[in-house]
Amino acid sequence: MSGISRRKLLKAMSAGAGALALGRFAEAAAQSRGPDELPTFTGPGANPYWTSVGPVATYPQKYPLVLLTDRPVQLETPRHYFESAFTPNGAFYVRWHLDEIPNTVDLAEWRLEITGNVERPVKLPLSTIVTKMQRVSVAAVNQCSGNSRSRFQPRVAGGQWGNGAMGNAMWAGVSLRELLETAKVKPGSVQVQFQGMDRGKGPEGLGSNAFLKSIELTDPVMNECILAYEMNGEPLPMLNGFPLRLVVPGYFATYWVKALTTIRVLDKPDENFWMKTGYRVPNTPRGNTTPEEVKAGGVKTVPISRMPVRSFLITPEEGAKIPMGMSVMVRGIAFSGYGGVTRVEVSEDDAKSWAPARLGEVHGPYSFRTWEYLWKPQRAGMHVLAVRATDVKSNVQPDEPVWNPGGYLWNRIERQQIMVGAAE
Repeated sequence: MSGISRRKLLKAMSAGAGALALGRFAEAAAQSRGPDELPTFTGPGANPYWTSVGPVATYPQKYPLVLLTDRPVQLETPRHYFESAFTPNGAFYVRWHLDEIPNTVDLAEWRLEITGNVERPVKLPLSTIVTKMQRVSVAAVNQCSGNSRSRFQPRVAGGQWGNGAMGNAMWAGVSLRELLETAKVKPGSVQVQFQGMDRGKGPEGLGSNAFLKSIELTDPVMNECILAYEMNGEPLPMLNGFPLRLVVPGYFATYWVKALTTIRVLDKPDENFWMKTGYRVPNTPRGNTTPEEVKAGGVKTVPISRMPVRSFLITPEEGAKIPMGMSVMVRGIAFSGYGGVTRVEVSEDDAKSWAPARLGEVHGPYSFRTWEYLWKPQRAGMHVLAVRATDVKSNVQPDEPVWNPGGYLWNRIERQQIMVGAAE
């Protein structure tokens, strides 16, 4: 942990209250709301922070982001923040599932509880987690499973995300396996369930009005999971899960439970709404089906898990105009939940032919990887650039659209139209 991050966390913990949570959080709120309007309550509550002009919203600790909804909070990252491998904390997208979210955290009272089918239930303060346990870190992409949902045809329900429901960060915290060892998991355990501080009315059948996700104990990803208290060298922003969030490298963000309070070891499969009904796709190779098949019924589903390989064109932007004869550096990012990206290819002719791009630095198997391609157009007029990625498991980004009723797993090849002007 960097010295400045460690000092900030320890200062908040020694203050015995939500000092860190409100520190820069309140400072940012003052800029958008005025110093006399700062919140003073603690714990989950209806979000009071929203201010917006048109489709852009400003929240504490956040740059102006694209507003999808304010209850629950859904904020999308504008594309220019993806010009580098790591997404700034202030620009990192936000997605909560329930409308009552934590606004402050009293660190004197907050505890991480590990309970359920364990021999020794424990309640750990943040100070113990930060100072007494081994620190580990991982660079990993956090991507909403509905990222790019607005691309689906026919349209499906849910937040109509563009491509900005994702971000990449260097996460630091403690190993999930090490934490579970402190409680000694009993034989016969099958899953580990995670619960955060958000509350509120959920979909019909939710029951507990809480957001709950579980992972199989035998899933290899359990060995890579960490509980993060730091993001890009800083304490977690409140809206991204302060004081602690689960990081599941390679998996969609639905498993990355924010503002974590409880870990339950289960001796039978979790059948709460968010596992049994929500975040599932048809049991087909790509989670694909048709509206007609869904309407007819009988479509078997499985939970979503790892993210398919994806790549994005970041610059030049869609609709850009460049003069004939000018060389342009085309840049973007790529990633995969199945391991590192090993190849990125760019097409100048709408995916008819391909040429290799130059890959950027490797930050880990689950991180964004930048790429660039020097393009010198040979004719005037409209050009369609396309990009596709291949990962270490030889998964290649497809050019066929996927459709499912949840609007998940989109990873079709991205295209951008660029106008090249004729030489005068």
